[in-house]
Amino acid sequence: MLHDTTIVMTGATGMVGRPIATELARTNDVWAVGRFGDPEVRAVLEDAGVHTLRADLTDADLPTLPDADFVLNFAVSRTNDWDVDLDANADGLAALMYACRGARAVLHCSTTAVYQRHGHRRFAEGDPLGDNHRGGGAMFETYSISKIAAEAMARSCARRLNLPTTIARLNVPYGDHSGWPVFLLESMLADRPIFVHEDGPSEYQPIHHDDMMATLPALLAAARTPATIVNWAGDEVSSIEDWCGYLGELTGLEPKFVPTVHTLSSATCDLTRMHAPVGHTRTKWQDGLARMARARHPELTAG
Repeated sequence: MLHDTTIVMTGATGMVGRPIATELARTNDVWAVGRFGDPEVRAVLEDAGVHTLRADLTDADLPTLPDADFVLNFAVSRTNDWDVDLDANADGLAALMYACRGARAVLHCSTTAVYQRHGHRRFAEGDPLGDNHRGGGAMFETYSISKIAAEAMARSCARRLNLPTTIARLNVPYGDHSGWPVFLLESMLADRPIFVHEDGPSEYQPIHHDDMMATLPALLAAARTPATIVNWAGDEVSSIEDWCGYLGELTGLEPKFVPTVHTLSSATCDLTRMHAPVGHTRTKWQDGLARMARARHPELTAG
């Protein structure tokens, strides 16, 4: 864990950033920067000890940000408006890094969705990038391209500002109350279809919130100029079919799989580069899903 540092963070209201912000605030001075459209979420963060600062990073005039030891960028815009999303994800990151150019390190959270689709290939950091969200049935068609643009901006700012940076390509984050498996469980509860790719199984490497917190300090320590690029995922490969089948065993619910080409295909990654500075993840996916199911629906898992 990080202790006694000042951390400026974006994306603290999101499903990935929010639990990280509140946990870091226990031992650090955490400043969450964002638009805070939902006052209730802002109040929850402040009650957890997170300082909040209202700002739109795409504005020309920004408020003065605190002097940060570390910067964590978990913000992402997914409006499907190309101008909005490119400005927010790329230009907003540039504004953040420039405003915090005296920091010891920056962690920019990217995604394994930047890789070009390639069946069940285990993506390494040097593999070709591409657009795996547009035209494939994904909800957010601007996502892959705008995240690639954000990586390019992070690389540029790291060099020009001499600001040590890690670009972490996150796979499937989840915890007790957030993440893709949560949506799948709720879909099963509502008797909705579970879409899986025809080139099955639909494989990923989910990483639990506990492992994200455990690996975060090492990712910051690995920050360099030029930027360090590393996959950020759980050690175990599993699939949507695996998750839903196991959740069914725990809850008695029956998943209704619908194979289609109009959904996201598998995205697994080579973790050789991550293991060197960061080490291995510890949470088994079955244990993480069991915790999640108990937290979300104890009435279904009491037996």
